[in-house]
Amino acid sequence: MRTALFTHDACLGHDPGPGHPESPARLEAVLAALDDEVFAALDRREAPRATIEQIARMHPRDYVTQVLAHIPESGAVRLDADTVASPGSGEAALRAAGAVCAAVDAVIGGEVKNAFCAVRPPGHHAEPTIPMGFCIFNNVAIGAAHARAVHNLRRIAVVDFDVHHGNGTQAMFEHDADLFFASTHQSPFYPGTGAASERGCANNIVNVPLSASAGSFVFREAMSEKILPALHNFAPEILFVSAGFDAHADDPLASLNFCDEDYSWATQQLITTAKELCNGRLISTLEGGYDLIALGRCSALHVSTLMEV
Repeated sequence: MRTALFTHDACLGHDPGPGHPESPARLEAVLAALDDEVFAALDRREAPRATIEQIARMHPRDYVTQVLAHIPESGAVRLDADTVASPGSGEAALRAAGAVCAAVDAVIGGEVKNAFCAVRPPGHHAEPTIPMGFCIFNNVAIGAAHARAVHNLRRIAVVDFDVHHGNGTQAMFEHDADLFFASTHQSPFYPGTGAASERGCANNIVNVPLSASAGSFVFREAMSEKILPALHNFAPEILFVSAGFDAHADDPLASLNFCDEDYSWATQQLITTAKELCNGRLISTLEGGYDLIALGRCSALHVSTLMEV
């Protein structure tokens, strides 16, 4: 079986405006990197729109309808200090969430072995009723809820290696003992959450905050000694990855100083764990990454590693 790539041109239509780091150029860089002949075997699929019902499993329905109603017909609207909506943002957000749900269907249905969702806007900062940190809907959490509602899976895990803590995913998971969230992230840093003491209702939250300039060794140690053992103990039925590439040394928004090979290494560790625990079921979705060259290289390494299974 092949690796699936879910994306949609509509995700390029979300335009926060000149100078905003979460620009359409990010997705263009990822897709350009994946256009190489090395990726000819990718099963390329068009991301469908998420339905209101799918999104409302994690965000209150009123929130969903209000956000979509605030998408401007022209110009731009600020949903929070950092999150800007343009006329194309509603369609992009629906396709981003829909990609993860479709990836769940394809992986659980045995059509593909794993999947990467090359979408934007990202999602892991979006809380149940709060858009923030460039995020409108929490794509990975919506995918997790879809796996439960449609495929009757209960124990679901998300591992997040974005440089920023996935506060939104944690907020949606921390009160449910059958949902597991683990994160490495720079601290102290935006959004100010993610302390090691934040452990959820059943030790189902595992935060490993990293100091600025931590680098490869500290990251790999955190994964090997804390994240992966906790993931094994949890024993999920499916594994999601919030794949942010902004901990890279070249990224302008942070300073964890990861290298390219850290992402292929982490991906391989997660693939191996998914094979051991949940029949290899793994779905990854794009979160951050703001140096376009590093983003393209690292996302390509991430996907090529998924394809090597």
